[in-house]
Amino acid sequence: MRGARLLPLLVDGAAWSAGLLAAVLARYDFAPGRRELNGALTAVVLAVLLQAAIGHTRQLYRGRYRFAAFDEVRAVASTTAAVTLALTAIVLLLSRRPVPPGLPALAGAAALTLMLGARYARRVQLARRQRPDVRAAAPVILFGAGAAAAKLLDSMLHDPNGRYLPAGLIDDDPGKRRLRILGVPVLGTRDDIPGALAATGAELLVFAVANAEAALVRDIRDRTLAAGAQFKVVPSVSELMDHPVEVADIREVQVTDLLGRHQIDTDLTAIGGCLTGKRILVTGAGGSIGSELCRQIHHFRPAELMMLDRDETSLLAVQLSIDPHARLDDPAVILADLRDGPRIREIFRTRRPQVVFHAAALKHLALLQRHPAEAVKTNVVGTLNVLEAAESVERFVNISTDKAADPTSVLGYSKRITERLTAWTARRRPGTFLSVRFGNVLGSRGSVFTTFSTQIAEGGPVTVTHPDVTRYFMTIQEAVHLVIQAAAIGLDGEALVLQMGAPVRIAEVARQMVALSHKPVPIEFTGLRPGEKLTETLFGAGEVDHRPFHPLVSHVQVPPLNPALLRSLDAGADTAVVVARLAELCAAGDRAAPAGLIGTT
Repeated sequence: MRGARLLPLLVDGAAWSAGLLAAVLARYDFAPGRRELNGALTAVVLAVLLQAAIGHTRQLYRGRYRFAAFDEVRAVASTTAAVTLALTAIVLLLSRRPVPPGLPALAGAAALTLMLGARYARRVQLARRQRPDVRAAAPVILFGAGAAAAKLLDSMLHDPNGRYLPAGLIDDDPGKRRLRILGVPVLGTRDDIPGALAATGAELLVFAVANAEAALVRDIRDRTLAAGAQFKVVPSVSELMDHPVEVADIREVQVTDLLGRHQIDTDLTAIGGCLTGKRILVTGAGGSIGSELCRQIHHFRPAELMMLDRDETSLLAVQLSIDPHARLDDPAVILADLRDGPRIREIFRTRRPQVVFHAAALKHLALLQRHPAEAVKTNVVGTLNVLEAAESVERFVNISTDKAADPTSVLGYSKRITERLTAWTARRRPGTFLSVRFGNVLGSRGSVFTTFSTQIAEGGPVTVTHPDVTRYFMTIQEAVHLVIQAAAIGLDGEALVLQMGAPVRIAEVARQMVALSHKPVPIEFTGLRPGEKLTETLFGAGEVDHRPFHPLVSHVQVPPLNPALLRSLDAGADTAVVVARLAELCAAGDRAAPAGLIGTT
């Protein structure tokens, strides 16, 4: 260890010796006399002693700095400058000057160049030792020459046992032509993919853009497969909240990459102000949306994260996904049912949440169409119970769905009613109450994605209701990312509509998933089910697409619905009567009601 620390001092001393000697030779036209050489020797001794003393005070030779890092370069430069000034001052003060007064400046510049050059050479040598073995590592091409690609390259090039050796980069930005990142060249644009793969011998292309549209992923994948190479991806930026991209993150392409990736620009300052240091409650915490909400909220360091659900197994799963050492007796886990109004009020009274994300709901359209009473009990009355209990919250976010825009199903009716109940509460409570509306979430439990996956695993057929049916899609991570962003910028009583790109044909989802499975699975069309639309819409009649704060978040006004009108909603009535009454309530006007009726069920 002592030898390793002494080596930089020896290098710097040698650099001063060479720098002073070179300066003396240049000053005297390469023919210095004995007196000049003796003076140069005196200056060398002084310079080395000064370098050691000043460098020691700056901890330059005490192992403080990582070798050849920017901090060490800055310390070397400042130390050399100080030595130059001190040596010049000494020369000026001596009656018999060993060297001309201007010589230390020339020698210092030469010495600094040699010091940094020696460090650079050593760093290059060490970097080459850390590179993957060319005999064992497979050459790869990376698509993208941005921040994610640079991180991935650094990870690849500093893993001696790595599987991949980057052979080149592809990027559509013409300004990156002939650019090199960590020594790896940009070989062209997407049109040059076949040639780059052939020239480098690479049989794999890694899509290294962590914030890209799904259409770009599909295009690059198609070009890569057509060139006869494999195609893999790095996760989207919303999946990489807690760490920069690394080699271990490279994975096979999934249908969520091909259909659900969107560019997301998040205002972390606004989100942090809304969540950091707050007591936060998530209802439906065991569900797909609720559990991802909990995981992402956890990164913003809330004062307390309370996870509420009626499913104990799901609660344990989400708790363990956040803290592998957690126990079910942790007070962060709350087992409760939204239908139990008194229990919900007790939780709010004793735990005093400041921010509430209300994600608990029944969501399967076909089931709720057959059992509308359950939608009334959970989605409508359950939400009303939570709204009634949330008397002193700072912010309340009701998770809604695009099916609430011009609804035609029990699910859509019930969620539209919750939007209107939230807007009614917003006018009567001091906190901010709003709803967030988005479409289908790829990968959520029970979604078309999981249904198709099961059908493909069983050999098919994959059932699609109609060849022209379309839906809006996002991945869970991206949807929740925007939910949290919307919660930070939403205004009282609004519904915030998350923009999800162009609608996607469900038949295309099926075809992509079948193609990824590499199995000959048939696709069958079964016809639309009761309550289903051929195409969904994100905005209802009369709603205006207004985006004042974020390009992917629209703000629409929601007419309030007085909860007193729910008195006529009898969950025990005939199915057709319940459905009709839900539809009537969606269009009902806001009438005055006696105080205190909110939440009375």
